[in-house]
Amino acid sequence: MHAPMKYVEKGLAVTANGLWHVFSTANRIKQNPSFTPRWSDKPLQKSWQKTKPQLGWPRETDSLCPVCTREARQDILDGKKDVSVLLNEKVGEIKATILERDGKILMVKDCPVHGHFEDVMAIDAAFFKHLEESFPGRDIRAHNDEKLHNHGSSTVLHGRGSVLTVDLTNRCNMMCDPCFMDANQVGFVHELSWEDIKQILDNAITIKPRRQMSVQFSGGEPTMSPYFLDAIRYSRKVGYNSVQAATNGIEFAKSPEFAKAAAEAGLRYAYLQFDGIGNAANSHRRVGNLFDVKLRAIENLYQAGVDIVPVITIVNGVNNEQVGRVIEFALDNPKRINFLSFQPVSFTGRDEEVTPERRAAQRYTLSHLAHDVKNQTGIGEPIRDWFPISFMSTFTDWADVVHGPDREWGQLTCGCHPNCGIGMAVMIDKETKEAVPVTAFLNADQLAKDIAKVNDAARGKKLSIVGMALALMRNYDPFKAPTHFRIADLMKKFDKTFGATGKNYGKVSGDRTKADIEQRRSDRWNFLFIAGMWFQDLFNYDFRRTEMCIIPYGTQQGEISFCAYNTGIGWRNILEKMHMTATLTKWYEEHGRHEIFAGNKNVPLSSKDHTLQLNAEAVAAGVQHDLDDLGIAKNAREEKLQARKKAQMTPDEIRQHMEMERLYRQQVLKEQPTLQIQGLGGKKKQDVQEVTHKDVV
Repeated sequence: MHAPMKYVEKGLAVTANGLWHVFSTANRIKQNPSFTPRWSDKPLQKSWQKTKPQLGWPRETDSLCPVCTREARQDILDGKKDVSVLLNEKVGEIKATILERDGKILMVKDCPVHGHFEDVMAIDAAFFKHLEESFPGRDIRAHNDEKLHNHGSSTVLHGRGSVLTVDLTNRCNMMCDPCFMDANQVGFVHELSWEDIKQILDNAITIKPRRQMSVQFSGGEPTMSPYFLDAIRYSRKVGYNSVQAATNGIEFAKSPEFAKAAAEAGLRYAYLQFDGIGNAANSHRRVGNLFDVKLRAIENLYQAGVDIVPVITIVNGVNNEQVGRVIEFALDNPKRINFLSFQPVSFTGRDEEVTPERRAAQRYTLSHLAHDVKNQTGIGEPIRDWFPISFMSTFTDWADVVHGPDREWGQLTCGCHPNCGIGMAVMIDKETKEAVPVTAFLNADQLAKDIAKVNDAARGKKLSIVGMALALMRNYDPFKAPTHFRIADLMKKFDKTFGATGKNYGKVSGDRTKADIEQRRSDRWNFLFIAGMWFQDLFNYDFRRTEMCIIPYGTQQGEISFCAYNTGIGWRNILEKMHMTATLTKWYEEHGRHEIFAGNKNVPLSSKDHTLQLNAEAVAAGVQHDLDDLGIAKNAREEKLQARKKAQMTPDEIRQHMEMERLYRQQVLKEQPTLQIQGLGGKKKQDVQEVTHKDVV
């Protein structure tokens, strides 16, 4: 039996449905034109004015040859070609086809020199289709950006993005795999000066549309920069209300005082590297007590007033079984964790020259994530509960209408390509820990369509709020919501997120206090957002994604798409060498060597105490052995060792090894051959490598 209030709310939903039809009919009469806000030189877009890249399949797109691209980059690094070639020529570019085969989505491409390449985009075609059909369209085209967006085929064209990433240094106090930037192994130091940092942040706010951007300081390890705290303060000063650090957490774990200093400077979020539960699950990072470090970092940061976002790089066969354990950790600690960011592996940095065998075994897609969450936790139906991150832009469009034309900043919007990122929201009762996907009790598809109609009418603040309230109520099912959840709680969540009514839920601006932080945290309901962000590599690169990037890098040469910077032609390698601070030898002479935790060395902690709830069984679980059982390397270092060993094997031993691997996959893992991937190599095609993938259950 449901509580009486649930039946009252059901009655309200039915009544709201009737009122909505009256409201919606009236709203179609003489709709207002869109206004041009102060933060843009172009008007807000109606839903039908939004453009989209070509979606569906089969479709053709622009991609890269993995070998041509690496060769061209090396020529630039060696001084054989000038960097201007990237602005004027389509370096390394080839056409690619995205198609369906055996229920999976593949990218297939051919280079006239280096042959055929294939890779998996999704293991569930229906899920992939759902994401693309849910995409609402691109944001306002970027403008006033000619000096900062000028990178040839890699130029960001649409929107403003949601997070500006600024690498303060390429130095790091770890040496782990995978690593986007090959930290500590490039032979030189690239570290931004204070003037560089200020210039990048000042430049960023000149681009329009001027969205409520977050800025994330990264690296390397950003806490190693002498300007880390100053950069946070300056970001707050110039208007960013969400300042983040992408960190391994070591310095925060070692020092509660450092965590407090960062919070006082204005740090709002710590994007904490977090690959699983227990030290075994993090052992591939080669720090002996890394999980203890994470727990202490969470403890110190939370007590200081910083919110924590665990960031889980998922490598198939290395830690994919940790997906459910990490989500369980968040569900068990709803007062501490309200965002999870899963990042399927991108074969770049140290792993760019991955073998076809390892790439096929370790490839992990967003569709893998949605199915693993369901299979490992029982939470979430892939098509009902997961949406592209860009799905939220309809709701931020509504907030832009409500806030009117006179705001200095627009709303933060995630207008990325639907193949880039996904999310699922779970409503958690912090008192009882009951958890239900929001889209189990709120019809998200219909709600977005309703809100788009409200936005298109452009009736102003009051009527737009009325429209949102009616749309929420009519799409709400109280019988499927958490036991103690009420429609008023849902209204409050939306208002708290978008600031529509002006009610004070605790400030998030630069002058926020500890009291503001505690006020925002006092909410009984945790809106846990589980995100998946899949960065490209040379094997699945799509320029239609690059031009819509929402997480550009701020650099000394303008703002560059995340994937174009870290993968693609590899602007990071080129720009960091162009603006090199010093060779390693020179740096060590002047500054000495910084401490690096590697080779299973422990981080010294004054205490391992924490107040987090852990699943003892998950903590005690051992290392995942899938790849060991297959005889497949887990990283580039192991791959090189295996290659040396294999070079010493006889032909009979090689054939026996391959046959044992085939039998293991078919008889034990119950896999079936699904596709063929051409190996990389010299100037001629190589033998085809058979690849298998686990069936979706």
